[in-house]
Amino acid sequence: MKSVKVTREQMTRRMASFKDLKSYQYQQEAANGIPVEVMQKIAAHRVYPLMCPETYTGRSAQAPLKGAPGIVLSIAECPPGDGPATHIHEQTIETFFCLSGRFEVAWGDAGAEERVILEPLDFLSVPPGVPRRFTNVHASETGRLFVIIHVQTAEQGDRIGFQPELRTEIERKHGQKTVEALDRIGIKFDAGVEA
Repeated sequence: MKSVKVTREQMTRRMASFKDLKSYQYQQEAANGIPVEVMQKIAAHRVYPLMCPETYTGRSAQAPLKGAPGIVLSIAECPPGDGPATHIHEQTIETFFCLSGRFEVAWGDAGAEERVILEPLDFLSVPPGVPRRFTNVHASETGRLFVIIHVQTAEQGDRIGFQPELRTEIERKHGQKTVEALDRIGIKFDAGVEA
């Protein structure tokens, strides 16, 4: 096999430095007018997109690196007690690798019938269609999860369902345009997820 020569400049274009990343909460506010407060209500405190497919249409579409179809990579950052609302990834596998902190991952129709704790370097893969949430349960440390979304369909997106009551709350406080913007990035409020 013949080796490929890559310059330092070419390689640095394939690199994402954490200090330079912008969370998708701020990216979505700039790109789609979705208030940061809304994204923090439905997602982890901060989610830093790292890489996504070129044609990806979801929350992490502004990731600095573009990769092959099927994989979306990000870092979810949660202060103690923080995590996303209970949700369902309709067609994708969501996998967590605990970098720091201590995370409770709970799942089930009411969002919490079953649960496990992820310690640093623990790994968990959640199949599509399972209502789930994760919370940093460490008493004092901000936690970080490396999150891998495996897109299994030709459509390079990630539809996520939340309970309809959350839509009502967001629409009341932030208006119909915010709910429509969430819909455009694959966030729905039609899941069979109990509050």
